[in-house]
Amino acid sequence: MPSQFLFHAQTKDGLIVKGNELTITLLTDASAYTKVQLRHEPDNEEYLVDMTCIGAKGRLKIWQASIPVNLDRAVSHYLFKVVAEDKQYWLDGAGIHRRMPGKESHFKYNSQHRPPEWVSEQVFYQIFPERFCNGDPALSVKTGEYPIQGGAKQVVAKEWGDAVSSSGKSGQVEFFGGDLAGVHKKLDYLEQLGVSALYLNPVFAAPSNHKYDTTDYFNVDPHFGTNQDLASLSHDIHQRGMRLILDAVFNHTSAEHPWFDKYGVTKDGAYHSPQSGYRDYYFFDGDSRDYVGWKGVANLPVLNFENPKVRDYIYQSDQAVIRHWLREPYCVDGWRFDVIHMLGEGEGALNNAHYVQAFRQATKQENRDAFVLGEHFFEASQWLQGDQEDGAMNYYGFAHPIRALLAQRDIAYDPIEISMKECVDWMMEAKAKIPWHNQLSQLNQLDSHDTARFLTLLEGDERKMKIAAVLLFAYLGAPCLYYGTEVGLEGGNDPDNRRCFPWERVASSDWFGFYQRLTALRRERISLQKGALQTLHCCDKAWVFSRQYGEEVTICAINLSPHPQLLSLPVWQLGIEEGEVCDMLEQTELAIEKGEVAMPLGEQEAKLFKLVHRLGYLYNG
Repeated sequence: MPSQFLFHAQTKDGLIVKGNELTITLLTDASAYTKVQLRHEPDNEEYLVDMTCIGAKGRLKIWQASIPVNLDRAVSHYLFKVVAEDKQYWLDGAGIHRRMPGKESHFKYNSQHRPPEWVSEQVFYQIFPERFCNGDPALSVKTGEYPIQGGAKQVVAKEWGDAVSSSGKSGQVEFFGGDLAGVHKKLDYLEQLGVSALYLNPVFAAPSNHKYDTTDYFNVDPHFGTNQDLASLSHDIHQRGMRLILDAVFNHTSAEHPWFDKYGVTKDGAYHSPQSGYRDYYFFDGDSRDYVGWKGVANLPVLNFENPKVRDYIYQSDQAVIRHWLREPYCVDGWRFDVIHMLGEGEGALNNAHYVQAFRQATKQENRDAFVLGEHFFEASQWLQGDQEDGAMNYYGFAHPIRALLAQRDIAYDPIEISMKECVDWMMEAKAKIPWHNQLSQLNQLDSHDTARFLTLLEGDERKMKIAAVLLFAYLGAPCLYYGTEVGLEGGNDPDNRRCFPWERVASSDWFGFYQRLTALRRERISLQKGALQTLHCCDKAWVFSRQYGEEVTICAINLSPHPQLLSLPVWQLGIEEGEVCDMLEQTELAIEKGEVAMPLGEQEAKLFKLVHRLGYLYNG
């Protein structure tokens, strides 16, 4: 790795926007550079702009130059070229290179499409409604109350807290009684925990417990409550200064949706007749009954967005589903779009980008401050350039590398082994591919309704779980807790990861206080919400990075080694020469001397520090 120090913050500390001009700041060490330049492409041609040294911060030199934003497209790309004697160094969003790197990792500024500012300020909490809390037992499903899949299965009612059956048995038809009243009942608890935004898995009418098989997009499932219950819940959430995100399942419907009507309730559905008015809502092979199901699942026929009636119903018309729930009296704050990369015109998701942009446009027309969140199990860079999604469930850029590092499993549960340095390289590569504001709006999770719970993957290793949790709250993007994580709830693969919330654990759980402290720090410190990230130390077993916004600095330190470590950290890279840092979880202080701090870390330990006092000076050496 090059020994030169080069750093650019994409926050207001390093980038000032005035009209159509960007004033960009670069920090370097005090080496005698013969050339410091800012590279950009205003007309698809390279321009190298000489930067001016405008001062110093501690031993750092401050360089600045101004360039116009691109007028031919929304995203402006730029990076830095520095020449020292017979060597050159390039700085982009992924780090320092000895040669010019490819454009995908150049710094990006989107002048037209940016996520809502509020997203990065939140601590999200994901709720699988059927398993969170039973607030109104009168709504609960009763055994045998209705059949699923044309009578192939009957619904089964179970006692709260009983074991969840495997997916091959009755996993999707078991009901424990969770509902919207239960969510409403626990808002005080959620406020006490410190979460500020709720993401609910689907709440609209559907026969299964997971509700990803919609039968009515305009009504809450009757076993969850009523539309008025959702309106009341949303109102109370907003009265508390919290936010609400709903799950949008528009790639497919249930085979039991009236449009499809596979089991012949009305005999007017697409499945029964090529002459049905709904036939072209789906994809059939000619006049046969062979149709396209989501990933081959027969119960989830895929919608055809080439049909203007489907477009009107979902997003295009004034009364479309996307618009309906963003309006009074519901006023939801955004949508999490299920498998958004798969929808389109046909099995191959033809014209997908067009439809994602249309979903965004419809959402923003109703509420320009609404959050457009996509679900992607793998890399989502192409959807995150600004004009499609504000953020994605950040599996690729956060969950996958952290899982590989700490649990030694990939997303397919196959074994994998990577070092801390390899993990950091993965995360830096992923973030560099998207504009800064979209980086801040990524939804970071350790687990979800689709993955085994992280504590279970770690085989109950509490030290590693705490390391993962600290990273969740300190890294770029908005942290999201999956319900029950705060009391140590475990669970294997779907559906075991959807166990009932064990409310009896709350009073005695050590985990609750730990997460409560993390949520408080995240919500108190703007540096953790919006600050630039800078690595201060990285090796195979340890990583220390800072988040800085203005004068506020937070430092996250991770030691994966089974042995204690004493790290000497170059905080002079932050412009700090003297002062102290304070451990925010243990309230101990460490002195900064001559731009360095000696930081002791215990075996397999994570710590968070704040800068409590600083002295910088002009460097003359």
